[in-house]
Amino acid sequence: MKRIAFLTSGGDSPGMNAAIRSILRSAASRGIETWGVFRGYEGLLAGDMIRLGWRDAGGIVHHGGTVLKTARCPAFREKAAQERAAALLREKEIDALIVIGGDGSMAGAAALEALGTATATVPATIDNDMCGTEETIGYDTAVNTVLEAVARIRDTAASHDRAAVVEVMGRHAGHIALAAGLAGGAEFTLVPEVPFSKETIAAALTDMQKEGRTNSIIICAEGAADGQALARWLRDATGIDVCATILGYIQRGGAPTARDALLGAVLGAAAVDGLAEGRRGFLAGFRNSRTHIISYEEAFRETREFYQAGYDLAMRIGAGRSVHP
Repeated sequence: MKRIAFLTSGGDSPGMNAAIRSILRSAASRGIETWGVFRGYEGLLAGDMIRLGWRDAGGIVHHGGTVLKTARCPAFREKAAQERAAALLREKEIDALIVIGGDGSMAGAAALEALGTATATVPATIDNDMCGTEETIGYDTAVNTVLEAVARIRDTAASHDRAAVVEVMGRHAGHIALAAGLAGGAEFTLVPEVPFSKETIAAALTDMQKEGRTNSIIICAEGAADGQALARWLRDATGIDVCATILGYIQRGGAPTARDALLGAVLGAAAVDGLAEGRRGFLAGFRNSRTHIISYEEAFRETREFYQAGYDLAMRIGAGRSVHP
């Protein structure tokens, strides 16, 4: 292993720069030459890469986003694009490619692996919805960002005797919403994995108001409901002042928490070490507080179980009632 390239792909997540730093310096400590690819697979197809040295990673670990930039590249789903990328890596005598990103990014890495390019993937997505790892880089920061916002929204909701719907990211998975609901004391937590009834929430809000509860927080994953539409419906159904806040991309930005910076460091190094030791076609994940190397095939076969017990607890200690249909 003499030369590796690495890129960040898909949605950005806090902690990606920590992974970049770890990959670059772990490789350098082994005498491996490193090349950074800009703008993910899109940049790879354009050959947009530069050689990087030890000093190029200085001061980036606590910055949000990714210094290599990122992009979504639908064209990379096509075999012709994958073959072009593999050929370019061969031309530049790149021995292996490390991809930092989510499931779609790992699928791209697996496609290159099938074409003969040695690859490894470092899991980075705020949704924490990848199989093969218990944690993904960026998730902890996103949850903490939501918690800070919810605390501020709770203050104004209490001042105006209103309920507040807070829509968070999570189109297909409700991990951010559930963690924030439990840690932030939300009365209601809505996730795409569990169906809910608007009528039941409306009835609960009305009962709580009669009992003297003057404010409530409803954390809603974007895949569970449209936050603005839900707030309007509840306002019309109950007569209670219900506002909505869509947190959106604020959840992606900002400096990583210590947890995400740590994950970036250990998982980036694990990817380099695995490749240097002759492994290929793997995800460098985290399980039982340790790095965990798993093949793409095994990772794709796994299913990620929803934390149902956590959801039941969130509802029990939130509003104290079910919102199931």
